[in-house]
Amino acid sequence: MSSEDIKEEKTEEEIFDNPEETEASADEEVLETEEVPEEEDELKLLRKENDEVIKELADLKDKYQRLAAEYDNFRKRTQKEKADIYPDAMVAAIKEFLPMADNFERAANAETTDEKYKSGVMMIQNQLSEAFRKLGVEIIDPKGEEFNPELEDAVTQIIDENLGDNVVAEVYQKGYRRGDKVIRPAMVAVANC
Repeated sequence: MSSEDIKEEKTEEEIFDNPEETEASADEEVLETEEVPEEEDELKLLRKENDEVIKELADLKDKYQRLAAEYDNFRKRTQKEKADIYPDAMVAAIKEFLPMADNFERAANAETTDEKYKSGVMMIQNQLSEAFRKLGVEIIDPKGEEFNPELEDAVTQIIDENLGDNVVAEVYQKGYRRGDKVIRPAMVAVANC
């Protein structure tokens, strides 16, 4: 041991001779040991706080994503409803004109000697048919075709050897459709079913 090491080492006698110095160094040691746990506690608190903030952020992000998805679904549903309103309103309006179209067709097919009357009825019927055509309305007149339950209502069945099975023999009332939507099915008699 060197002389410096010896000077640094204090003998028990010196420590007991100078008790104030011993208390001061003990206090410093206590402060140092107390500071370390305080820092660790503070670090634990900060980590806990950080974890809470991360969890809260994740919850808010989840709520935001759900709200964004709900809004997107609402927007799509609203657009679909708007797109469906016009065709449905069109079909409802056209339905109101169908009895008039039927009556003009009956009047045009009726026997009459007054040619001016007949030509007037034919002109009105043609104008109504042209208006339907401009609106995209098609006439369903399936006479001689195979019965299609999506476009026709069978009101009677007949037996006719000249026609095949399940063929429309007679059309009592024409049907109408617009695009894929049937406005009114045709009323028909079906042969050999």
